[in-house]
Amino acid sequence: MLLRDHGRTYAHEAGIRIERNTPAALFQLLYLALLLSAPIHAADATRAAKALIDAGLTTPRKMAEATWQARVDVLTTHGYKRYDERTSTMLGETAQLVLDRYAGDLRRLRDAADHDPAREHQLLQEFKGVGPVGADIFLREVQVVWDEVHPFADARVLAAARQLGLGSDARALSRLVARDELARLTSALIRVELAHAYEQVRDAAIGGPRSTV
Repeated sequence: MLLRDHGRTYAHEAGIRIERNTPAALFQLLYLALLLSAPIHAADATRAAKALIDAGLTTPRKMAEATWQARVDVLTTHGYKRYDERTSTMLGETAQLVLDRYAGDLRRLRDAADHDPAREHQLLQEFKGVGPVGADIFLREVQVVWDEVHPFADARVLAAARQLGLGSDARALSRLVARDELARLTSALIRVELAHAYEQVRDAAIGGPRSTV
């Protein structure tokens, strides 16, 4: 039920092909995490990320070379009217840092962290606008292709899981679904939490945790 009705990753919704594990896809996921960290509706943040992709700002180089106003124009028309100027600056600074520190390839961040999820979480927060929440979002979605991250579920996901009786840690959640579906399950739990849809999920579920999923 969760996967069927709510199991869309935010990367998939934004049109990011994270399963390819390419520099472009990872950068797009990074700025999606940045956008989702802002205090606006998640749907607006996802639409803004998709709009940036559609505008061709798909790599750190293209994002850094775009004018500040060009980035503002995209954000303003996709839900970021209150945060467009600040966010445009952060996007430019983040892109430049990816270029300067990792030669445009976040797989080098992974290597710099020695494939340690805790260290990856720390390094992600060095990008302007990506705090602990943004790092959580990035790792939730990238666990599809970064094996060392799996199973990953942050505190917000686990709070939602406990509300539905699905367990209290990432390993418990990972036992409920196939290896490549945990990112979908964590996104589903976040969506249920944001929509305050616990009762609907409980009412639709019959037969325990697996039936809920």
